[in-house]
Amino acid sequence: MSTQQAETRQATFAELFETIATNVERVIHGKNDTIRLVMLCLLSEGHLLLEDAPGVGKTSLAKAIARSIDVEVGRIQFTPDLLPSDVIGIAVWDRGSSSFEFRPGPVFNGLVVADEINRASPKTQSALLEAMAERQVTVDRTTHPLPDPFLVIATQNPLEHEGTYPLPESQLDRFLLRVSIGYPGRTAEMEILGNQRSESPLDTLRPVVSASEVRGMIRAVLGVHVAPAVQGYLVDLAEASRNHPGLALGMSPRATISLQRVAQARAAAAGRDFVTPDDIKTLATPALSHRLVASPQAQSRGMSAADVLGELIQSVAVPTAPTR
Repeated sequence: MSTQQAETRQATFAELFETIATNVERVIHGKNDTIRLVMLCLLSEGHLLLEDAPGVGKTSLAKAIARSIDVEVGRIQFTPDLLPSDVIGIAVWDRGSSSFEFRPGPVFNGLVVADEINRASPKTQSALLEAMAERQVTVDRTTHPLPDPFLVIATQNPLEHEGTYPLPESQLDRFLLRVSIGYPGRTAEMEILGNQRSESPLDTLRPVVSASEVRGMIRAVLGVHVAPAVQGYLVDLAEASRNHPGLALGMSPRATISLQRVAQARAAAAGRDFVTPDDIKTLATPALSHRLVASPQAQSRGMSAADVLGELIQSVAVPTAPTR
């Protein structure tokens, strides 16, 4: 592929990206950065953890993105009595054919909202996380592929802990990004009230790209160049996190790979065919803060893993070598 063709491809990617974002903004007001992070997660073939209070628009955001890219939404309300079969599906005996028939669960949708994931038992959590990692489920020795594209948006309320099963670090590491929507500003909330007077804007939202176009965007992300100097910067961040006295648990190799992949998506969304250190620094907090664990010494000083991460990013030298 020539340089001119690559630039045209990236420009097309950027235009499609903004088209989707603008469509979603018709429903979710004043949260442009959050919308774009969710889209980067989708185009990086990752999954998202949304930590926020009830009623701020987590489910509306998921539905708006799904309707914009023309995929089906499956919503799972996680409760303590939820079973793995309620998530992935079950094989049922069919008398007519004298055989077992597989009835897929809600995970067989292009976008799955796992509402309050920390309310389900670890066994049920694991059923969903296995589907996220493998993009398939196996029931009675039969493997069933999941849709493509496939995105899980898991939500949890960080303020409520009674009756919950917190996700362990090994499962948190499966999520590409962790973000928070937050409350809207005054102007945005006024727009929300105005739009909700007669009907929900979700009811009139129409697809602006097809699922096949999204798959093409995902393939384009893989073609974004990451220079050895930028990869060295990623490795330096990982090594610094593993040796930092403020962290009991540093970056895993999966975290390094995930940060590189979402940085590629950010570069493509900006119309570039190469990653810069700024892409890494901008995405470090949503991509890493939930994967790190602050040491007891840091916690005694009132520092969180995100605080230590901020110090770490400032301490690691940024490469000066060419990034193209």
